[in-house]
Amino acid sequence: MADKIQSIRGMNDILPDESPAWQYIEATLRQLMFSYDYKEIRFPVLEKTALFKRSIGEVTDIVEKEMYTFDDRNGDSLTLRPEGTAACVRAGIQNGLLVNQQQRLWYMGPMFRHERPQKGRYRQFHQMGAEVYGMDGPDIDAELICMTARLWKTLGLSESVTLQINSLGTPTSREIYRGMLTTYLEDNKSLLDEDSLRRLQSNPLRILDSKNPAMQAMIEKAPRLMDHLDDESKEHFAQLCTYLDSVGIAYEINTRLVRGLDYYTKTVFEWVTDKLGAQGTICAGGRYDGLVKQLGGRDTRAVGFAMGIERLISLLNQDTLEKSYQRPHAVMLMMGEQAQNVGFALTEQLRDSIEGLRLVTVCGGGSFKSQMKRADKSQAEIALILGDNELDNNTITIKYLRAELEDKQFQQEQVSQQQLIDLLSLKV
Repeated sequence: MADKIQSIRGMNDILPDESPAWQYIEATLRQLMFSYDYKEIRFPVLEKTALFKRSIGEVTDIVEKEMYTFDDRNGDSLTLRPEGTAACVRAGIQNGLLVNQQQRLWYMGPMFRHERPQKGRYRQFHQMGAEVYGMDGPDIDAELICMTARLWKTLGLSESVTLQINSLGTPTSREIYRGMLTTYLEDNKSLLDEDSLRRLQSNPLRILDSKNPAMQAMIEKAPRLMDHLDDESKEHFAQLCTYLDSVGIAYEINTRLVRGLDYYTKTVFEWVTDKLGAQGTICAGGRYDGLVKQLGGRDTRAVGFAMGIERLISLLNQDTLEKSYQRPHAVMLMMGEQAQNVGFALTEQLRDSIEGLRLVTVCGGGSFKSQMKRADKSQAEIALILGDNELDNNTITIKYLRAELEDKQFQQEQVSQQQLIDLLSLKV
């Protein structure tokens, strides 16, 4: 026997029992985007490696350690997308979506990073993202945060997540702060771990995001970027807080929140939870006003967020998961060859007559007992039974399979085909 071929570690199948939760989340996200008039954009899974090196930053964990990069047959270096923002910007520039225009866009799909697989962190994972171009005020930053807050409310997760916000200022003010921070870290060099030493000259702000317990006291005493913001960034951040206060969205100002990518400016935010262990960030984003120009487009203001679908599903409670599963409305059982012929045509007639009807046909024949077992396993609400007696009387027998649906004194009844259509129409 040939060896079984297994899936790649950290790249998981989504099985039939799991897919209803995915469909529920995806449908909820689509409806949310529709309600705010965001337009969907789809871009390739593969991009040129230079796109991510130029946008994310060469001295980041993603570029240095985590990207799936290879040379194709033409010798071009290609990368499976590790995040969506850079690809969205590339698509916007290439297709003329950003010049003198305002765009509200969203996307959803798989991303890829070569990380150590663990709960909430996979090598193929799925993200939904929203990106806005051509707007520079804090009002659009607030709108994106409001959208995510509305999503948590819809999913019943409002009590499970906390909003953290910060401002990274403009590139000019951040460069001044970077010099101050580097001096402070140099003075405490003996306390830095290996990763932090590597980042000291190339990306010192990322050291503030270290989770190393031995460094926390030193990090807490470091100069705060919030204390060295330019006036424009201070005003932008203050107005953002005013907008959030006006709609009752609670937040924490986390002055150590820097985000992992080089392109952020001014507003940054994260929604975090303590329900998923170490992988506590379920949604994150912020403003990246310089990225479009950095990737070859015109100077364009931009802001966005991304959220992990796997982590969202892990947070859903059992009631929501059960609600995501849509049982079939009915299952058709056919006893005998003649019933099989008539019933096959009847099932298609029912689907034609009742839009949205979820109807399972028990195929393959078998005894009444075996067909009933399959009918019950389907989780359908009712069984439609067609046999010799029903054929003789031009009727069909309805048997109620779920106790919670038995709102009558009997468990089954015979009805005409027209009555059947009327009855099923009420279920859809």
